[in-house]
Order: sequence, then C-alpha cells, then structure tokens
Amino acid sequence: MDNLMLNNKIYLEGKIAGELEFSHEMYGEGFYTFKLEVQRLSDAKDNLTITVSERLITGMDLKIGTDVIVEGQLRSYNKFQDGANRLILSVFARNVEFCIEKSKNPNQIFLDGYICKQPVYRTTPFGREIADMLLAVNRAYNKSDYIPTIAWGRNSRFCQTLKVGDNIKIWGRLQSREYEKKISDTETIKKIAYEVSISKMEKANKEDGTTISSEDMPLE
Repeated sequence: MDNLMLNNKIYLEGKIAGELEFSHEMYGEGFYTFKLEVQRLSDAKDNLTITVSERLITGMDLKIGTDVIVEGQLRSYNKFQDGANRLILSVFARNVEFCIEKSKNPNQIFLDGYICKQPVYRTTPFGREIADMLLAVNRAYNKSDYIPTIAWGRNSRFCQTLKVGDNIKIWGRLQSREYEKKISDTETIKKIAYEVSISKMEKANKEDGTTISSEDMPLE
C-alpha cells in the first residue's frame, strides 16, 4: 500500500472559498468537502474540490478566506448527474494545515499510471498543439482513479508516440476550466472541467527500467 501512496501525490496552497459541506460517512467517520481557490502565476485562479475527514481537521477553525496547505491524492468517482454518469475529481486530503508562508509553486501534482484511452492530439484555431490523455492510477484494494490530463507543445507531440497500456509518469498542476455546454438551440449552461495540466512526463520502459522524457511548461 505504501507504493500506492507514492504514485499519486498532490500539494496545494490556497484560500478556502466555500463553507464545509457534509459529504458522506464511512465506518463511523464523517467526511466533508470544501472549495479551495489556488492562485496561478497569472491572475487566474483554480477552484478545486477538497474532501477531508472530520478527524483530520478537529480543532481547526476552517472558514472562508483562511489560507491552508492541503496534501493528499487526486481521486475520481462516477456520479449519476443530468441523466448520465459523470467522472468527478476531488482532492482527498491526508494533511491540512494553516499556510503561514506561501511558496513559489502552490499547485503541484505527480502521477504514475497507465494510459487507458488512446491520446487525442489536435491543434487549436490559434495554432497551439494539445493532446488529451486519460490516465489510470492504481489505488489500494484493486481500485483505480481515472485522471484526465492535457499536454501542450512538445509534450503533446510526445503523446502521439504513446499507446494504451503504456506506463507514464507525469508532473504538473491540477486546473479547473470553465466552459459553456449547449443544451438547446437557444440555451447554454456553464460547466467546470477538471484536468491535470502536464509540465513534464516520462514513459517507463518495463524491459530495462529506463525512461524517455519530455518537458514543456504550459502557458498560463
């Protein structure tokens, strides 16, 4: 189980942006969710969902506007929503503490998983190269988390060489992205998508243990 703790790690510094809401109970332990606002290098912010055990935050006064550090893992689960199953992403907190001094990189994630869907490479109307990749990351008790990721530039071209089943290690940040979904000819609704923006990636060679890497910092 210790190895499975190392293949999915996330570190966030941000401001609590919503009240704690009860999520569920498991074996007598209550879990809550809250929104964390994480600043990017630009003026933009990512609004991320955090899931935390009540036992982890006992005695902490976590209110809107409080600066905190969250360390844990990125988890996924299916939820029936709007008549269909949706993949929901949430950061499962293993440590929460008050943020006294902010670092230069408030949003860091590392994932070691397997490609479970052929990467899709495309070019935007503005000429930017992008590749979408779905990564399966093993979890304890024979479970897996399915994490949408996005690569840019050189990394996106590197994705064209990958295939389903390849073992990939990625470094980057978790981001939220707002978009509009058309529900009729005259009506659209705003939705939020969550994905990992890749800054560095490596393909592990199972035969000799070597890696092939590609690095490309995405634009903010």
